[in-house]
Amino acid sequence: VPAALLGSALLRRPAALGAAAARCAPARDSHGPPPQGHGGSKAASLHWTGERAVSVLLLGLLPAAYLCPGPAVDYSLAAALTLHGHWGLGQVITDYVHGDVPNKVANTGLYVLSALTFAGLCHFNYHDVGICKAVAMLWSL
Repeated sequence: VPAALLGSALLRRPAALGAAAARCAPARDSHGPPPQGHGGSKAASLHWTGERAVSVLLLGLLPAAYLCPGPAVDYSLAAALTLHGHWGLGQVITDYVHGDVPNKVANTGLYVLSALTFAGLCHFNYHDVGICKAVAMLWSL
């Protein structure tokens, strides 16, 4: 049935249904900024691509650490492992920590932990044997 044949009164939502729908579903503004989260945004796509790139980089660094250990591989491993762990724990926080204050505290703790991890790995690479040599020493036990 064409809409023109139906009166405009039949096309309107009853007031009770309109009020219930307004309470249940948030209003959507197609011209405003995107909602919080990563739903379909370019930044989320780039983040996902970055995560996959770091994972593939780690897959390549493992044989490189065995075949040609050295400072470049040690520092690359330090950066890639820290970033991989940071993003992984960030997802745990996103999934399990709720509320503004606990979320901010958890994210601050995550940034501190990630910075300390990277600094510790770099210190280990510079002042000790390095990640590649340390793993080789563990394997020789």
